[in-house]
Amino acid sequence: MPETYDGRASGELRIENAHRELLDQVLDKWSLSVLNELCERPCRFNDLRRAVPAVTQKSLTATLRRLERNGIVEREVVSSRPVAVEYRITPLGKTMRRPVDVLLEWATAHMPEIERARRAFDDLD
Repeated sequence: MPETYDGRASGELRIENAHRELLDQVLDKWSLSVLNELCERPCRFNDLRRAVPAVTQKSLTATLRRLERNGIVEREVVSSRPVAVEYRITPLGKTMRRPVDVLLEWATAHMPEIERARRAFDDLD
């Protein structure tokens, strides 16, 4: 197998701890739903709560903080009465669109196989 610039065999999948931590934080249960909303337009916290009704206030707050910490979302205090906070996706966050779309396309294409595998596994119990 040919080697890459860092000495690894090409085609070798190597997931470092930093990769795993980042993916855990930006592709978790609520992040994709939040990002889906923010891709359309900036939103205030309560707008996001209404758009993703199953998320609790605590989980939404934690999700937004993780996304902000990783540079995917930014928070801006809006000067209004009462003072409000608006969230928007950052330019870095926008670069996630294509990889996420590729994963969703893969999932869509393979969902029948995945569902068959799940049924077969569940029948073993």
